[in-house]
Amino acid sequence: MKISVVTAVYNRVDMIRAAIDSVQAQTYANIEHVIQDGGSRDATLDIVRAAANDKTVVISERDHGIYDAINRGIRNTTGDVVGLMHSDDMFAGPDVLAKVAAAFKDPAVDGVYGDLQYVAADNPSRIIRHWRSKGYTPEKLKQGWMPPHPTLYLRRHVFDTHGLYDTNFQISADYDAVLRYLAHGKISLAYIPDVLVKMRVGGESNRSLERIMQKSREDLKAIQGNGVGGVGVLTQKNLRKLVQFFVKDTTGQ
Repeated sequence: MKISVVTAVYNRVDMIRAAIDSVQAQTYANIEHVIQDGGSRDATLDIVRAAANDKTVVISERDHGIYDAINRGIRNTTGDVVGLMHSDDMFAGPDVLAKVAAAFKDPAVDGVYGDLQYVAADNPSRIIRHWRSKGYTPEKLKQGWMPPHPTLYLRRHVFDTHGLYDTNFQISADYDAVLRYLAHGKISLAYIPDVLVKMRVGGESNRSLERIMQKSREDLKAIQGNGVGGVGVLTQKNLRKLVQFFVKDTTGQ
């Protein structure tokens, strides 16, 4: 089984090498890393090209935002399974994709996800939040649950059948897509009870109070548009984040 990892990047000269090294350190052999650059104006593309190996596909072209770039990257993949590696994230260890591949040995599984750690931007060993997602059941959607998107890997047929990311969303297209795949597509998920990805704090959705408010509006639009509920679901989704500051990592990663 071939696993494609998509990285959408634009002007991330200070972070992109760590993301690439993280993918190249994986013990699972059958990997494709598609790096979709949005026409970076700094030295990002130089670093990408210098770090590329025979498993790296590099495309540089102007896009219309992060989700358009991700969609372009997914369309450029050739793997049986596709997941994302954001340009400022990294895998929690070298065996992450091996665990993902093992979970996909069950042909009934459409998607695989695990736990996520938010780490300090300047010190990935310092954990800020620990997102222990636990197993999925359909009723959890109405409780504001979603899998940590950076840890989610999906079979190609999920995208082919249920579509890519809706670029009408500037921040919450990932949440909208997950709800679409789960609530409407009723895909089957498998949970890996380990930290799969370390995500540096300071992402796009939390950049300012205005962005936080916009994210809430878009989250509500996704909830309502996918028939999952309304303000009550959004409230529960936000409350779930508070717990993550107090959860301890017991995986040893």
